[in-house]
Parts: sequence; C-alpha cells; structure tokens
Amino acid sequence: MKKIIPLFLISLLFFSCSDNGFNNKNPYIPNYNFSVTFDLNLPAYSNLKFVSNAIYYAGPDVGPKGIYVFNTGSGYNAFDAACPNQALSSCSTLTLNGINLVCPCDNQEYSLFSGQGKLQYPLKQYRVEVIGSILRVYN
Repeated sequence: MKKIIPLFLISLLFFSCSDNGFNNKNPYIPNYNFSVTFDLNLPAYSNLKFVSNAIYYAGPDVGPKGIYVFNTGSGYNAFDAACPNQALSSCSTLTLNGINLVCPCDNQEYSLFSGQGKLQYPLKQYRVEVIGSILRVYN
C-alpha cells in the first residue's frame, strides 16, 4: 500500500501537466525552434509600446518567412509570417494591413488579435514572454 500512494501521486502530477491549450501545428509551415528578443527601448521596436501596433521581423533565426509581433493592449501576440493555408512559395509571405495580416496568394485576412481567418488554419502563433522592456518570442 505504501508503494501505491507515491506511484499514484507521481502519475497524478504527470497527467495534470498542461500546455495551456497552446497549439501551433500547421501542415504548411514547418516547426522551427527559435528564441528571439526585442528591446522595446530601441527605436526599431518602440512602436510595440503602443496598442494595435505591429512589427515584422525576418531574421534568419525565425523560419522561412519571419514573424509579426503585435501589441493587443492586454499583452503581445506573435505569429509566423507565412500564409497558414498555403504551401511556402514566393507569394506566401503575409503583409500587414492595419490590425490584420493578408495573404497575397489568396487575399485572405487574419486578425492580429486572435489569429483567426475564414479558412481552415489560423495564423501559426508563437509564445511571447515579457521581461521588463524586453519581449522574448519563442517556439
């Protein structure tokens, strides 16, 4: 009986782990492990201090098309810059249109607040961590 209780507690901890519902699986966009930081005190990223502003970052360390980072007012969202419902091609880099991203291949729009559009796959979202004036975006 004494051996069963610790085993039960360990299995309870194992099954109670959660990823907070975070899912960024998309058959068109490969998974890249990355971590990139943005200092909001630098002029290139200072627009992110204000609600409804976004920046595009296309460094070599974040995947084939880059990422968009957006200030929602209650936090930050980061999305892959590849069209979520298109195979990677010359036209599959999303473009910024106000608070939406537009896929030039099919003219579909996706909200930077939710990542949702009208087609099957939403924008591929990445995690964002805020540490003072530093944003860390990672997969």
